[in-house]
Amino acid sequence: MKTVKIVKKVLFTIIAVVYFAFALCMTLLLLNYNDYNVTQFGDTSLIILNDDVKVDGYKKGDLVLVESKEIDEISEGEVVFAYRIDSNGYPQIQVGKVGEIYPEEEALSFENGDTYSMKFVAGKPTNVYEGIGSFLSVVESQWGFLFIVLVPCFLIFIYELYALIIEIKYGNEEEE
Repeated sequence: MKTVKIVKKVLFTIIAVVYFAFALCMTLLLLNYNDYNVTQFGDTSLIILNDDVKVDGYKKGDLVLVESKEIDEISEGEVVFAYRIDSNGYPQIQVGKVGEIYPEEEALSFENGDTYSMKFVAGKPTNVYEGIGSFLSVVESQWGFLFIVLVPCFLIFIYELYALIIEIKYGNEEEE
């Protein structure tokens, strides 16, 4: 019986460590949101595509790592990601090929004619991870974070509180 208790304790510890590492990573992703509700670490943004994009074959659910660049590091014909604020005030991601660059105004325009100031340009894509964006969008959502991170932490807290009360009330079973 003692071996089963040890195995159970080791297995529980491994699961708890993996879960709390996952919860810490998700919390760090949420704490590093920029002004446009996109996770950003330094010059690299983690952009989740919510729709298929005709440019370069990006698909819904892709996670694209986008590195911010200065205007002189961007040339015509390159694919660039930009933020656009819709009429409701929500940021949206736009993808397009650069048509013209306006260094004096610190702006660029896509081939379709949309023009963006460099403060709204996220940058150029560096890596694409297919399908990971769908998972990440669920985890980073308010409901996903609540049910994947906060509720289990609360249940673990309640269980540990219960175990402490039982320990205080009845003592250790092995001592008897």
